[in-house]
Amino acid sequence: MTGEDLPALDRLVAQVADGGLRAAIEREVGFLRGSRRFGLVFDRHLPESAHLLDHPIRPGVSVALRDGTGSETWRVVAVDDDQVTRDDGSRLPASDLVVVRDFRDPIYPGLRSLGRLPLGDAGEPWHTVINGENLHVLQLLTTVHREAVDLIYIDPPYNTGNDGWIYNDRYVDTSDRAKSSKWLSFMERRLEMSRDLLKATGVIIVAIGDDEHHRLRMLMDQVFGPSNFISDVVWQGGRKNDSRYVSNGADYMLIYARDESALAAQGVRWREEKPGVSEALQMAARIWQESEGDHAEATNRWRAWMREFKRQGVATDAVTRFTSLDENGRPIFTGQNISWPGGGGPRFDVLHPVTGRPVQVPKTGWRYTEEDMRRRIDLGLVRFGADETSGVQGVSLLEDMTEWVAGSTFDVDRRRAPAHLERVLGAKRFPFPKDHEVLMRWIRLAAPKDAVVLDFFGGAGTTTEAVLRLNAEDGGTRRSVLVTNNEVGSTMAKKLRKKGLRRGDPEWEALGVFEHVTRPRITAVVTGERPDGTAYDQTVEGNVEFFSLAYLEPGSLRRGAEFAAIAPVLWLENGARGDRIDADPGPGWAITDTYGVLFDMDSFGDFVDAVEDHGGIHRVYVVTDSPAQARAVGRRLPASVSVTRLYDDLIDRQGGRHS
Repeated sequence: MTGEDLPALDRLVAQVADGGLRAAIEREVGFLRGSRRFGLVFDRHLPESAHLLDHPIRPGVSVALRDGTGSETWRVVAVDDDQVTRDDGSRLPASDLVVVRDFRDPIYPGLRSLGRLPLGDAGEPWHTVINGENLHVLQLLTTVHREAVDLIYIDPPYNTGNDGWIYNDRYVDTSDRAKSSKWLSFMERRLEMSRDLLKATGVIIVAIGDDEHHRLRMLMDQVFGPSNFISDVVWQGGRKNDSRYVSNGADYMLIYARDESALAAQGVRWREEKPGVSEALQMAARIWQESEGDHAEATNRWRAWMREFKRQGVATDAVTRFTSLDENGRPIFTGQNISWPGGGGPRFDVLHPVTGRPVQVPKTGWRYTEEDMRRRIDLGLVRFGADETSGVQGVSLLEDMTEWVAGSTFDVDRRRAPAHLERVLGAKRFPFPKDHEVLMRWIRLAAPKDAVVLDFFGGAGTTTEAVLRLNAEDGGTRRSVLVTNNEVGSTMAKKLRKKGLRRGDPEWEALGVFEHVTRPRITAVVTGERPDGTAYDQTVEGNVEFFSLAYLEPGSLRRGAEFAAIAPVLWLENGARGDRIDADPGPGWAITDTYGVLFDMDSFGDFVDAVEDHGGIHRVYVVTDSPAQARAVGRRLPASVSVTRLYDDLIDRQGGRHS
């Protein structure tokens, strides 16, 4: 190929005199042509890092200025008392610096409990709320919940630029020309990790606004595959009468399966109760009872009630068309078409019950087989005319048609959620919370009653409240895992900086979303106590524990000095139910209803006997430096019991994941 035949981009690259720069550009061009030739193209190499406010500053770590000014980082050379020597030779007080962890660096996460609310039954699951950088928490969860999550519901930053969102510890606003590229890079890492957390039958629902909706759809096609797309649901949340052209009051919910074929193979069909059907069935039963079986009176009363019910707009025609009652007082619809849709249906004689002559067979054939038709006639589900020339109609019972498939659009006033959150907290503390009733609906539809539900953009804690209330409503045992952080919005951050405050200061941290909204909201919902001490009366029972993400050093882990931070991780891995082993209780071992820990190999025999006697334990952890000793424990236990060596096996699992 001659120079004239080369694509324009290649000709321009060839003009770069610096050979190293030219080679680097050629690699990037090759990457774009190879893996991103079609579809979504964005800079996925943008750096991302997190500031670890509580991480100790030691030689070798990277640090930045704690006040958030500037983007430069330094490597720590030495620490003497409170003075930190950086790799540029400068010295600063440790209080002015914060540890920075790049997303490519390995991390070793643990959890530190911030408090428990044990207000549910002892056998119920514990809902966990984790304060930490969600990318790092996702890494932790991949070690304990890989392919174990039934439903992920997230409401990530919409990237409108109004109050900014934080990428690489910087607020991103409308003035940032790379804001969409940063947002996609930010989302891609998290979506890829979330995919690994989902069961084969798992589902992810991502709420999004207009600004990034089109890009997110393409990104999710790349991450989950277009064959696993389920729906693009439109949520009409209100009307904007000040809009110049169109009232763009809709948000969206993109729904993907981890593996749609696995859902289909299990016969999964999402259905929900038709609006108003419960009220209608209850009223029909009441009218029939009060009419003492008088069919005419009951029918008149029923039709009058149904006319008023229809005017209220509670129910759709799927319920209000049932305007008659059968001889047992059950609501029926008598206009059902019982011909085969499209043609080619079965053809056989159906005799009129009075004349004994065959009625006319529909041109397209009957909807039912001959056997099914006989059965429906016997049950009174076929209505005949005066004679065989009058046609035949099917009869539908409302009690047999209480459910329908969810629609891809719905209307819910978006102002409802802020008003509810203000009632819970007793004050306005969060601008755009999710609607817990909307979440309840979609969790009910898309996940089983014993589901693990994850939200790693937890914000105001709505998902946890939704799961708690849904369990109380239908007796489910769903378990929520909610991840949030303690960031403040860019507007509030500017106000706090003007007051001389910075991240890590108590006054700053008290206004972060976890401390100011998430924890007090869930506490009020479960205990009935608002932050100001007043009572909230619409409580719901449940077991909830709050955690902060801890960053552990592998050397300290190997010495067994961090078991307190590892204990919640082991408990989560085993379903977050019942007791937790927080320390060696004395005999060198401990077991719960789900797992066990052998702290001292000298207690090997007693531990194995206890596990075997229990019979319900499926995982044990052995504190030993010797792989041979861990294997020896495994050989003595049933094959159904897995063995993890503490701490090297756990370190290997976590160390293979990069932030």
